[in-house]
Amino acid sequence: VKEAGRDFTYFIVVLVGISVTGGLFYVIFKELFSSSSPSKIYGDALEKCRSHPEIIAVFGEPIKGYGEATRRGRRQFVSHIEYVKDGLKHMRLKFYIEGSEAAKRGTVHVEVKENPERGRFEVRYIFVDVDTFPRRTIIIEDNR
Repeated sequence: VKEAGRDFTYFIVVLVGISVTGGLFYVIFKELFSSSSPSKIYGDALEKCRSHPEIIAVFGEPIKGYGEATRRGRRQFVSHIEYVKDGLKHMRLKFYIEGSEAAKRGTVHVEVKENPERGRFEVRYIFVDVDTFPRRTIIIEDNR
């Protein structure tokens, strides 16, 4: 009886470990590979910025994208807000770009909206505010 109780305890510990590991893999997969994750939307928007001819003309190549600076100086966090409007999920992102042109920087604004038929996010708009002189706004995509 004593040995059976110990075996059952080990079995429970193994089940809890497998459950925690599975949960971690699910969260990592959802964050990195889901079409609705901020990381995926950021990557897609950055690629559209890198291939837009007007952005290349203003900022130069290569174009780098980065998020908000943390206390440690890292700029990996992409600012985003999720909200529900008219029963549909929306997400807004803000990140920054710069190119090879000296002191040229821009702020990229992205909004996506959930398509109820496909269950995926679709771009409503992507535009870039040029933060240096002469200030202007470059519209990359506008589906409003």
